[in-house]
Amino acid sequence: MSDPLPAAPGGLWTPDGPDLVVHGDNLDVIARLPDGAFRLVYLDPPFNTGRTQSRTTLRTVRSATGDRVGFQGASYETIRGRAFSYDDRFADYWAFLEPRLAEAWRLLDAEGTLYLHLDYREVHYAKVLLDGLFGRDCFLNEIIWAYDYGARSTRRWPAKHDTILVYVKDPSRYHFDSSAVDREPYMAPGLVTPEKAALGKLPTDVWWHTIVSPTGLEKTGYATQKPVGVLRRIVAASSAPGDWVLDFFAGSGTTGAAARELGRRFVLVDSSADAVAVMRERLGDDLRFVSA
Repeated sequence: MSDPLPAAPGGLWTPDGPDLVVHGDNLDVIARLPDGAFRLVYLDPPFNTGRTQSRTTLRTVRSATGDRVGFQGASYETIRGRAFSYDDRFADYWAFLEPRLAEAWRLLDAEGTLYLHLDYREVHYAKVLLDGLFGRDCFLNEIIWAYDYGARSTRRWPAKHDTILVYVKDPSRYHFDSSAVDREPYMAPGLVTPEKAALGKLPTDVWWHTIVSPTGLEKTGYATQKPVGVLRRIVAASSAPGDWVLDFFAGSGTTGAAARELGRRFVLVDSSADAVAVMRERLGDDLRFVSA
């Protein structure tokens, strides 16, 4: 077990302070943050799937008595680590989510953008709700994050995408820098000039990106961890170096990892002690961890 986190002070956060991770109920925490403090809010709330989400970390080590044989006959054993889980069931999902989205609107600055990451079960309700909270003219994009991994169904088309709704605080002055975004290879490079093929194209609103590899270095073992490549694109497009980024369903801390890589500041909030432990291991101790 990690040491208990210090209690958060009344002010909690200042724009000239360090990057911050807060363990606590996110609605209580964000109510203590000042209006218009953040250029970007990314939210990946529970998807209301009606089941418990869980992951168990695994690592493989060399062992003379291991039950697996690898390259040149070396023996390995698999060590099962800590299980991470949360209950993805709500009696009234939108009574839970609506006040948090209203707070997200308050916390965005005049050039700010909200990215709300959901799946097909709830995204249509979210669109109607956000139209009411932000205004229909503040809707910017519906991004489809497509991947090809997981179970296959023979009774319907297998669901292989998430949806990210993008809303801006002010449609006349929001920050968006397409030149900062990673480019993609052309699907038919022979139809464009060699110079264009070498440069690649700007992404559209359909993003093909693999999930976090179960055996990759990025994997933390935390349930529903999102790939840093997806967050890197969001942070690069909708904030500038030095801007503050907020994620109050922070989970494994991917938003913080992308923000740090790109020179942004961040506040991460999660009610799970497991999530905070993962973020501490992933992001290090050179930021502030508090309990609210």
